[in-house]
Amino acid sequence: MTKKKLKILIVEDHPAMIEGYKMILSYNNKGYELEVMSALNCKSAYELITHEDYFDVVLLDYSLPPYEEQDLKSGNDLAVLLRKQKPTTKIMVLTSHSEAILLYDLITGAAPEGILVKSDFTADELLKAFEQIVEGGNYHSSSVTQNVSGLLSREKYLDAYNRQIISLLAQGVKTKNIPEYTNLSISAVEKRKVNIKDFFGIFKGGDEEIVRKAKEAGFI
Repeated sequence: MTKKKLKILIVEDHPAMIEGYKMILSYNNKGYELEVMSALNCKSAYELITHEDYFDVVLLDYSLPPYEEQDLKSGNDLAVLLRKQKPTTKIMVLTSHSEAILLYDLITGAAPEGILVKSDFTADELLKAFEQIVEGGNYHSSSVTQNVSGLLSREKYLDAYNRQIISLLAQGVKTKNIPEYTNLSISAVEKRKVNIKDFFGIFKGGDEEIVRKAKEAGFI
């Protein structure tokens, strides 16, 4: 029987991790023959994504050296680019981040077929996720499922703007300055903060309390 050939791109800024992923995937149980290419940053990944004819699967680290000229700052941005350039490519995002808002934005944005938090998975689970995705399925590691389920069930409270407000507050941006970072007026920001406080059950307290509650909930 002829082995199925897969063209893989691994985007990871640590060469040793790339070699580790390649070794793990080579032990796949389906007999796939793998052609593996790699990139160490957003720039080299951009060049491959825009010049290669296709990739069957792309493994993306979330935190990568940016490519400012193309406004690519993370694996999430590369995933969005892949969706536009190569819509049939299967995407797996591997991340050290387990914050619910970041994971939620991945799921509702580029919607990669796989999202795995690095502290969750073993070599066997990575291989299982890879094989499942190649066969047309989706795979989320345990932290993704646990941390995002609450957000998905209450999307109306934490839409993209509300999540951005929380993230900006966590970065130390004052409420009065948030319109500089968003398309919202100061009155719209204040109204949205009422919904955010309602979501977290905050009856007293200001921006610091929003940030504290968001951190306690693992959202940031």
